[in-house]
Amino acid sequence: MTSLTLQKKAPIPLALAVGLCCCLPATATAGEPQQQPSAYTATPVCAPPSFGHAGCLSLRLVRRSASIRPTAALRTGTSATGASPHTTPSPVLGEAGYTPEELHSAYELPTSAPPGQTIALVDAYNDPSAAEDLAAYSEEFGLPTCASGCFAQYNQEGKTTGLPFPRTTGELETWRTSASKAKKEEAVRAEGWGLEISLDIETAHAICQNCNIALVEAKSTSYADLEAAERAAAGLGATEISNSWGGPECGGPTLSECVSGTQAFDHPGIVITASAGDDGYLSWAARANERGFASFPASSPDVVAVGGTRLELKSHTHAWRSETVWNDGGESGGEPDGHGASGGGCSVVFSAQPWQQNLSDWSSVGCAAQRAVSDVSADADPYTGVAVRYSRPECEFEYEEESEVKSVPHWCMIGGTSLASPLVASVFALAGGADGVEYPAETLYQNEKLLPTSLHDVTPSSQSGSNGRCTLPFDEEEALTSCTPEQEARASCSLQLICLAHSGYDGPTGVGTPHGLEAFKPPSAEGLRQLAEIEVKERAEAKAAAEARSAAEAQAAAEANARTEASRRAEERALEEARRLAEASTQPAGSATQVGATATSADAPAPLHVSTLMLTSRALVALNTRRPSLSQVGFSFIASAATKVRVVLARQVRTRGRVRWEQLHAYVLGAVRGTNSKHLSGRGALVAGDYRLTLAPSQGTALSLVFKLG
Repeated sequence: MTSLTLQKKAPIPLALAVGLCCCLPATATAGEPQQQPSAYTATPVCAPPSFGHAGCLSLRLVRRSASIRPTAALRTGTSATGASPHTTPSPVLGEAGYTPEELHSAYELPTSAPPGQTIALVDAYNDPSAAEDLAAYSEEFGLPTCASGCFAQYNQEGKTTGLPFPRTTGELETWRTSASKAKKEEAVRAEGWGLEISLDIETAHAICQNCNIALVEAKSTSYADLEAAERAAAGLGATEISNSWGGPECGGPTLSECVSGTQAFDHPGIVITASAGDDGYLSWAARANERGFASFPASSPDVVAVGGTRLELKSHTHAWRSETVWNDGGESGGEPDGHGASGGGCSVVFSAQPWQQNLSDWSSVGCAAQRAVSDVSADADPYTGVAVRYSRPECEFEYEEESEVKSVPHWCMIGGTSLASPLVASVFALAGGADGVEYPAETLYQNEKLLPTSLHDVTPSSQSGSNGRCTLPFDEEEALTSCTPEQEARASCSLQLICLAHSGYDGPTGVGTPHGLEAFKPPSAEGLRQLAEIEVKERAEAKAAAEARSAAEAQAAAEANARTEASRRAEERALEEARRLAEASTQPAGSATQVGATATSADAPAPLHVSTLMLTSRALVALNTRRPSLSQVGFSFIASAATKVRVVLARQVRTRGRVRWEQLHAYVLGAVRGTNSKHLSGRGALVAGDYRLTLAPSQGTALSLVFKLG
């Protein structure tokens, strides 16, 4: 893999920075202090799911203190005044966040789709104020209203009657304070899903303003109910379905149930998107019992898995400036203390689809034949989130101004891959949906090759980052991970592309983020012909590269063997000469040795030692992989005679500032005279670090070799 020099992500000032135009009113005075990222924190919108259940994947940005005064005029009443929200501030109405206009500007999107597009949002529980909040959101930003029936709510059976709990805005509070334990537990599980629903439907309407929106509500967060809602959404004629929820892969009680559950997402010809998760690569920042897996249903090979980025805009035009992998992760005392990170990783259950395995850089991803998450990505960082209108108390807060406490109702700033999934589903709708493609993720991979500029690619000059684990505390002052992308990726995936951003495909951001609609439209017949030519060329290049690598490895091995053989012969000649000299020195004066005869002496045995210790070529290859086993570490040496040799493997460790060698493994092997080829015994695996291999013959001088792993 090409060596990369990656820098720590530059801070993007929270909600008042360059690029978040709605955050500083035009009347702000020179020198007025701006809010700093450290004034805010991010909290999950929904309660953690129990086993066999899914959680919503959104995060809310909240003030740390009521003494923090919002300096931004977020909402401007555009529907009433017709003024631009970027130039005419009104009294403070809510928290800062990206507006529909800014999202369209950032990703260069139109506002309308071809006729017949219906976006379904699958969520859990009921949001009684969904229609009301969508209407208020549309009025605030001057969007088309849904008075003509473009928005409808359904239960998991696809019916508009019999919506799930809570049926009214007061029922949730009543159950929360109920004496019934069952009602209290149900209220806890339902907590936050109303805000999640508002995020989903408002994002869909913000991006595709003439699309029909179908909210399909499962009666609980169980996978069975959510999958029933998924089937209902497909049965309602949805052209796109967004899933802003998930959990550890195979979160159901059994593996077979997890695999059978994928049938709910196998609807050829429908664009189905799923959030990649909010806990980083293989959920490293999740609770202990949820780590080690990619998120499901994003890991299903039938969906478009959507990762998350931190989106920065230009200050005046609000055009796209840059994106980095969303990673606000960190650890304190060995436990996660950050504010989320884009999910992803290699599936442990599902194989990659052919279009993913046909990537030119697939061998560098690190998933072998397994499904890699994500496919594509979009804004998700709560520090660069969107404005959401929600009438419940979660989006109401107070702040102090001139000794007076003021209330700010109804507006939240929300991020998480729950934002990215409906955003991407809506972009597909703008492009006309699947347009005859069975599994529309294939369209993205085809256009990544045909039209690379149709996506904002992840290149070191524009986007970068990793969703890997950071073992340092989250930087509250800058609202950034304290680790460099290289540190995160080295610790998590051995610098493979499954957790490290790079040009072309990578796991955290897939093929990139939207840059207009071309990447979301199936290629023409001419495009498919060109694609076939590109793939033939790539396969030929890959074959030639593999053959070149194989030839180079064979040559290197042959040269190493030749050097070893030459050293062995030279050593044997030196030993033979030393033996002859020793024998000559022990003969009485005046005696003679017959020419061609072999002289011996029981009193002066040949010196016993080992020499020319080196790692084999196969060992060198194995040490470039992640966590090689002990048995993969092969080595060769020359023994001057048959003997027993003690083999010791030690690792360099640092204790209280002092460096020492700690013995890991020791055993005794039998060596023959001449060249010996051996490998370490045992089934353990090696981690990155410096190692010392020592051979000590039963009699004679020990010989050591130091090597580095990782």
